[in-house]
Amino acid sequence: MTALETPPQSAGSRGSAAYLRPKKSLWATVGGGPIPLLLALVATTLILGLILSDTSFLSSSNLLNVVSQSAPILVMALATVFVITCGEIDLSFAAVIPVAAYVAALTMPNYGWVAGAALALGISLLVGLINGLLTVGLGVPSFIVTLGTMGILNGAARWITNTVTKVVKDEQYIAIFGGGGIGPLSSLVIWAAALSVLAHVLYKHTAFGRALHATGGNTTAANFSGIRTGRIKITALVLSSLAGGLAGLLYTGRLHSVRFDMGSEDLLTVLAAVIIGGTVLAGGRGSIIGAVLGVLLLGVVNNGLVLLGLSIPQQLAFQGGIIIIAVILSAKGRFAELKNILQARLGTKS
Repeated sequence: MTALETPPQSAGSRGSAAYLRPKKSLWATVGGGPIPLLLALVATTLILGLILSDTSFLSSSNLLNVVSQSAPILVMALATVFVITCGEIDLSFAAVIPVAAYVAALTMPNYGWVAGAALALGISLLVGLINGLLTVGLGVPSFIVTLGTMGILNGAARWITNTVTKVVKDEQYIAIFGGGGIGPLSSLVIWAAALSVLAHVLYKHTAFGRALHATGGNTTAANFSGIRTGRIKITALVLSSLAGGLAGLLYTGRLHSVRFDMGSEDLLTVLAAVIIGGTVLAGGRGSIIGAVLGVLLLGVVNNGLVLLGLSIPQQLAFQGGIIIIAVILSAKGRFAELKNILQARLGTKS
């Protein structure tokens, strides 16, 4: 039996085996897959379009710009779905952004953009590996581990260049990671689309995706089934840090520069998008499509709020309110599911 195979079910093992099946996302619980979220995205876009009818909000160029600006957020949200689904949390991925960006920017002038990007992603991978080994090997909660890592990385970002902005001039790097494109589609849109498809396939149609759900749904049952849950959690945390590093490269390509506070507000935005998309903080269930729609919804809303003249602190307060609402909906969905399970078992006993 391989690490990801499920043993034959007996009468006594069916309860445990039930945890190995991917569970429905929040939006499936509330109202049928990602359709309600898609409708919310369309409705929000149309409402803001009416309010901002005297602006270019609904123009194709502005909507494509929303997707381009949301690309780094989307990259991190995809990996965050993996981490939360397996029952962990990563608070440090956004802090990887400026460190990876600075490393790439400082390396490129002497060694080229390939070496700069590779070294930035290599350091990002190392951060994720450390997070994973401390969480799994020492049994320290990932919340505590990544909170500490976040503080270290925030300090490192300020220390590397003494908070001085670093300008990036490599044209090939800029074309690949932000400034280029094919026709009307920027390279950021292409990155976002390609990684979304890849993440969805990995999450829904591979043994790794099934192991993520099993690990987050019931770690004990997953261990008994032969799944190496520790390895799954480490892999998810590594992917999360790599996503933060790639987001840093994308930000650098779009902005042509690096600042120590780059991505400082992204943690809240990413978590909001993932929770809105149906990933439950308790683990065991999530949705890549939901995360994509959640990112786009927040991107459209933030774009509209900017055109309405709201400041960044007001936008962050709005995102915090969205997280609270989404968590409440998630809790209601879990309570309803628990009630149904209890009723079914009581009916079976009677």
